[in-house]
Amino acid sequence: MAAAFDFSELSPDLILDACQHYGFYAESGLLALNSYENRVYQFKADDGQRYVVKFYRPQRWSTAQILEEHQFAFELAEAEIPVVAPLKVEGQSLLPYQGYQFAVFPSRGGRALEIDDDEQLCQLGRFLGQLHQLGGAKDFLHRPKLSVQDFISDSRSVLLQQGQFSTHTGQQLEQLLQQIELLCQQQYQPKRTIRCHGDCHPGNLFYHQQPFFVDLDDCRQAPAIQDLWMLLGGEAPEQRLRLELLLDEYQQFCDFDFAELKLIEALRAMRMVHYMAWLARRWVDPAFPLHFPWFNTEAYWQQQLVVLQEQIWRLQQPALQMHPFDY
Repeated sequence: MAAAFDFSELSPDLILDACQHYGFYAESGLLALNSYENRVYQFKADDGQRYVVKFYRPQRWSTAQILEEHQFAFELAEAEIPVVAPLKVEGQSLLPYQGYQFAVFPSRGGRALEIDDDEQLCQLGRFLGQLHQLGGAKDFLHRPKLSVQDFISDSRSVLLQQGQFSTHTGQQLEQLLQQIELLCQQQYQPKRTIRCHGDCHPGNLFYHQQPFFVDLDDCRQAPAIQDLWMLLGGEAPEQRLRLELLLDEYQQFCDFDFAELKLIEALRAMRMVHYMAWLARRWVDPAFPLHFPWFNTEAYWQQQLVVLQEQIWRLQQPALQMHPFDY
């Protein structure tokens, strides 16, 4: 596949043929689900069950990395940690077809998890504790480790090379990214990394009688706080309250290192910069200008300058404080 691969050849007929090749006969149409990195569709098969088929974007992950993602999902499911794991066809979970690689998942109904619901948040804390207990038992061999190099340094290079902005805006952006890179290098020094979900935000969490995890596409070695900080939201008092609720259950299964709280703002900065670079990297895919028309406009970059300045201020403030003796 070419570097500018854009899924333009992934037609509905090819998707249906690929599914039928492995014994999944759709009797409904394909419902495209919200995914830009990969291509994901839901369908009802002739066995009366609903499935989700996910075509992986070529050149993003190696085969070994995808299989390690699947293995992690199988381990979680075997430990009765609620996650939607791929199905196996004759022992295979990653299915090749005409140059593509895809996986089929059972379609599991549910509604968005409500992080403002204390009961749901406590349940989620229990499952995250179990996930991290299992995730810490061994390391990924092929999946990447969350790093400043990948998320800031490499992203900065992409943005400065591919971003469409005025010379003055580019100079300001470069200065701010350099400051953020330096601050993150100073602050992001985790003592330990474990196998994490990696992208544990409310959009990847659903609820049906209990919370469950979907989309391990970004699983990687990272500090445990990576799977917690995106659930906290708001200012320090609200963050403390939500973290207390999560950790009340989490700590029944896995010890939490409170020193990791000082990593939160570095992780937030890393996610911000990586997201901007992700858009720049994918801009050649026609789906991206269509769905993100505001990206690469001068107004967008001016807004990002303000956002980055605010994040530099956050990085220079004292870290979130908790009282570990309460746990």
